[in-house]
Amino acid sequence: MPSAFKKALDSGKFIVTCEAAPSKGTNLENMTHHIELLKDKVDAMNVTDHQSSVMRYPSLGGAILVKELGGEPILQMTCRDRNRLALQADLLFASSRGVNNVLCLTGDSVMLGDHKQAKPVFDLDSSQLVAAVRTMEKGRDMAGNELDGGVRFCVGAIVTPEANPLEPQLIKFEKKLEAGAEFIQTQAVYDMENFKKFMTYARQFPVKILAGIILLTSAPMARFMNKNVAGVRVPDELIDEMASAPKGGALNKGIEIAGRMIRKIKDEKICDGVHIMAIGKEEKVVDIMQAAGLIE
Repeated sequence: MPSAFKKALDSGKFIVTCEAAPSKGTNLENMTHHIELLKDKVDAMNVTDHQSSVMRYPSLGGAILVKELGGEPILQMTCRDRNRLALQADLLFASSRGVNNVLCLTGDSVMLGDHKQAKPVFDLDSSQLVAAVRTMEKGRDMAGNELDGGVRFCVGAIVTPEANPLEPQLIKFEKKLEAGAEFIQTQAVYDMENFKKFMTYARQFPVKILAGIILLTSAPMARFMNKNVAGVRVPDELIDEMASAPKGGALNKGIEIAGRMIRKIKDEKICDGVHIMAIGKEEKVVDIMQAAGLIE
């Protein structure tokens, strides 16, 4: 039976997903609050997998929590921390617990995170992980052994439309689709005209594209991303707009900008939906959706 998220994708409606960030420890109070707040407002919630290589509560545990609380989880899986044995085992566990959406990621370098001594694995990359999921759906593991009870997933991957140069990203994009990805969540997009050019290319493929929207909280944050986050470029005019916000008003200005971008994407039918990333401020997703006119 297709997942609720898969049904939403196939329905043709404008899709909204967001992130539920796991805690740094076993106190799940904040995460639970965010899930309860957002579960009925979005089509699905991504549970990040040691985002930026920072050790946190596991994505699989968080995805099960979303499910238990009545939400629709998207399990994020990175290839950085586990070999193919562990990845396949986690997929079996997820499927057995009713977690039927997965976003396959290669993973950030451990040098970005808080455990720089960790040994990265990268036994597979994201395209190979997508292919592994599709193999398991046919009833066999990656070694060709028969599974006693299969899996079924709605499988996604990511792309970075603002990468420079873009061509390597397009090659990876096509490779992920060939492996079996059926939805794509993009890295943050801020330049809508540039994103439209990417979408002109992407529309030749039968895949749903959700534009990544990262909430800007200040002009210095925007400048930091431009300097340190590969594939993200906040245009100068948006930085100036953030900088012009009255004292204490930068966050509200960021919410206004995010809402405006989402409204444009929806009204102009630029892509199939949005993936909202309000990093560390998940409670503001509701405000962003209101600013976009998606909810009252």
